[in-house]
Amino acid sequence: MILDGKAIALTIQNALRDEIQALIARRKRAPQLNVILVGDHTPSQIYVERKTRACAEVGITSYTQKLPASITEKALLTEVQRLNNDPDVDGILVQLPLPSHINSLGIITAILPSKDIDGLHPNNVGGALLGIEEAFSPCTPLGVQVLLQKSGISVFGKHVVILGRSNLVGKPMASLLMQNTPTANATVTLAHSKTEHLADLTRSADILIAAMGQPLFVKADMVKEGAVVVDVGINRLENRTKKSGFSIVGDVDFEAVSPKCAAITPVPGGVGPMTIAMLLSNTLKSYKMASVW
Repeated sequence: MILDGKAIALTIQNALRDEIQALIARRKRAPQLNVILVGDHTPSQIYVERKTRACAEVGITSYTQKLPASITEKALLTEVQRLNNDPDVDGILVQLPLPSHINSLGIITAILPSKDIDGLHPNNVGGALLGIEEAFSPCTPLGVQVLLQKSGISVFGKHVVILGRSNLVGKPMASLLMQNTPTANATVTLAHSKTEHLADLTRSADILIAAMGQPLFVKADMVKEGAVVVDVGINRLENRTKKSGFSIVGDVDFEAVSPKCAAITPVPGGVGPMTIAMLLSNTLKSYKMASVW
């Protein structure tokens, strides 16, 4: 079975649109997401364009503030504080990566936790680990969890192996799936580049989540028969047969691995659309939690 993240995300966005329209009638304003984009990093520009387009489709007002790569950390903090103080701003997203002279953690920590719809503020990270419902979870791990739920795949009691321990995916993914809730209760193993006997470990997984950032890393002999494989990776590989000159591939060798799987996500069209859907969902969550109605 192919896990169609694009179709599931569309269903979620349609439901969000209906809910937002009903809420606007009561609150007299739309949810608002403000994005800060620093510099001219092309992938970041593409991601931000996709996010703002998705906002428009569901009725979320979005603004993108483009700042030069030379901006000082102090000036960037001032912009974050301005958005913190604006009661009409529900979500603040500082697009990563930031230029090397800026302390990314310092910027993320400056965002009000209640407006941190990326779920990266330490308060949200800790809250999610503790299972606090009000805490925001990072959009990609949350998207993976929802994708599995909507596809009828339970992680309850299953062995989930996560490849990659990043703050954006691996660590929060483990946190979400280990919670004592009906949609979690997985036995989670977090593997990384220093893990010994990695292939033996991945072959023990009922559900394998690849988020290492290494193109086509997971091969058929690393996956057991009947496993569920979720590919979070998105990588560009040179391909002279394509007009663009490159192909987009995941961290999993899809052609080799898919015949062994009970279910697998494609790249693109799997986890990516779910990430954007969860960004919209988190923005709506912030809007609904705001005290002024």
